[in-house]
Amino acid sequence: MSRHERRAERSGEGQPQPSAPALVTGATSGLGRSLARALADRGWTVLVHGRDEGRCAEVVGELRAAGGTAYPYLADLSSLQEAHELGRRVAAEHPCLGLLVNNAGVGAGRDARRREVSRDGYELRLAVNYLAPVVLTRALRSPLRAAGTAQVLNIGSIGQSPVDPDDVQFTRRYDGMEAYTRSKFALAAFTFTIAEEYAREGIRVNCVHPANYMDTTMVTEAGVRPWSTVADGLAAVLHAIDDGARGAGGQYYNESRRAEAHRLAYGADTQRRLAALTDRLIAPAEGTGGTDW
Repeated sequence: MSRHERRAERSGEGQPQPSAPALVTGATSGLGRSLARALADRGWTVLVHGRDEGRCAEVVGELRAAGGTAYPYLADLSSLQEAHELGRRVAAEHPCLGLLVNNAGVGAGRDARRREVSRDGYELRLAVNYLAPVVLTRALRSPLRAAGTAQVLNIGSIGQSPVDPDDVQFTRRYDGMEAYTRSKFALAAFTFTIAEEYAREGIRVNCVHPANYMDTTMVTEAGVRPWSTVADGLAAVLHAIDDGARGAGGQYYNESRRAEAHRLAYGADTQRRLAALTDRLIAPAEGTGGTDW
C-alpha cells in the first residue's frame, strides 16, 4: 500500500458511520472505481454507476466480495434523458442519499481537432462533464435533502476556460482540450451557483481538482504522459468529502488544498447567464416546467 493510499485510508478515521448511500458516477474505472472501493471500506452503501453492464457488475461484485454493500446503476450520460432517468430511479429506490459524486467525464479525446457530439446533438464534453451533472444533481435534490446532512462533490479540473455564450456548442475553431476546460469551468460555476441555497437544506456542495494528469484512460487516450496516480487523486477526493462532512460548502479544492477557481466562475452575471443557457439545453430531458436550481 502506497503512502497516498495509507493517507486516504486514514482520512476516514473519526467520521460518523454513513446512514444513507453514496452514488458515484463513472465508478467502473480509474478514480471512480478507487473511490467506490474506498467508500465501501468506510461503510457506505455504494451505488455504482457505469454505462457498461459487465463492468458495473464486476465492480459491484468486487465490493461485495470485500464485505461491502453495492448496487449497479446503468446509464449513458451522453444522453441527458438517461441522466434524468438515472436520478429518478435512484430517488425512487433510495429516498435518502448521503453523497453524490459527479465523477464521470470525457477528456480531450484522441484527436483534439475532432468535435464530437452527444446523443442529444450537444458538444460531447459540455454534455457529459457539465450538463449531465446538473441534470442528475437537480433530479436528486429531494433525496439529498431528506438525508438531513448530505454532500454533492463535483470532480473538476484546474484547467478552466469561460464558456463562450455566443458559441456554447463550440462550433468555431474547435479544440478538444479547450472544450474540456470550458466544461470544467461551467461545473465549477454550477457548484458556486447552488452552494448557498443547497446549504440551507443541509446539502454541502463542493468541487475538487483531484490531481494533475492521473494515470487514467482519459489521460493516456489524449497522449499525455501521467504526472500523478489515481491514489493521489483519491486522497484529494476523500479530503474534500471529509471537509464537507465537517461543514465546508461552496469550496474549490486544488488537490487537498482549498483554492480559488477561475475568478469569473464566482461572478453573479456569469452564473446567471450560464444558468439560463443551461435551463434551455436541459429542458427537453427534464420535461416541461423543469426543476428549480
